[in-house]
Amino acid sequence: MPGVKLREGESFEQAVRRFKKQCEKAGILTELRKREHYEKPSVRRKRKAAQARKRARRTTIPTTFRPM
Repeated sequence: MPGVKLREGESFEQAVRRFKKQCEKAGILTELRKREHYEKPSVRRKRKAAQARKRARRTTIPTTFRPM
């Protein structure tokens, strides 16, 4: 869990900026959006399979269409 203590001579806005950056690195917002609604296990499997297909397609496309 990210936490920020105000440093000597640091403004509140700078501390908030540091906190936001720590939250982004920790992936808190993406986790929150993912868990906002219940996702059935079958839907989760379909989504993960679609992501895997997309990753595989992304790795194979640059090798098949090389310009000469």
